[in-house]
Amino acid sequence: MDRHLKLDRRRFCDVSVRALSCGFLGRHAFGAASSSELSEPTEAKPVALFRNDSLDGWKLTDFFRPGEVQVLDGVVTLGKGNPMTGVTIDRKDAFFKNFELTYEARRVEGDDFFAAATFPVDGGHLTFVNGGWSGNVTGLSSIDGADASENETGTRVEFDNGRWYRFVIFVKGRKVTVHVDGKQVVDFDGTDRSLRTRVESRPCEPLGFASFGCVGQIRAASLKEIVI
Repeated sequence: MDRHLKLDRRRFCDVSVRALSCGFLGRHAFGAASSSELSEPTEAKPVALFRNDSLDGWKLTDFFRPGEVQVLDGVVTLGKGNPMTGVTIDRKDAFFKNFELTYEARRVEGDDFFAAATFPVDGGHLTFVNGGWSGNVTGLSSIDGADASENETGTRVEFDNGRWYRFVIFVKGRKVTVHVDGKQVVDFDGTDRSLRTRVESRPCEPLGFASFGCVGQIRAASLKEIVI
């Protein structure tokens, strides 16, 4: 009787250890899978910034003597201002930390920037100027008080009137890259730099588009959050 009791106890111990082991490993395996899933970045969907024939979610930028702004078939036209015309975002669901801003634009008339984009960068703001200073200076304003025509991001890009161009601005922390028609024109790290727009462009903050002394058009603008 004692011998059988000892055998039963031994079997109970063996079964209990196996059960505990399986439970322990199972919990850890499940936990590892969950952690892995959570650590994988989620691909965010782009948010369309303009609706057809409407400026809902936007306001006219408070510039002195601006031109007329129209929206037709998803195309926003910034009329010729004296000197600037623009639109500034006015919606609550925009995100401004790590993001990708994409838009298409063209200069219809004139010879200066036609769809300069002002955007936030980790506590500061910058303006990507496309074709400023009478036509082809392209870069970021302002860095340590220096405009695109004076800082290391400035380059020359020829923009033909009437032609659509695709712009992609990628912001991650204080790093900014810009592509025009798939070609990188800006690769900038703003760590420990002063990032502040020119006073003329500040009414476009936190996000806006502007033209200078010319007629510009914008379409297919979207904002996509970069999930890290």
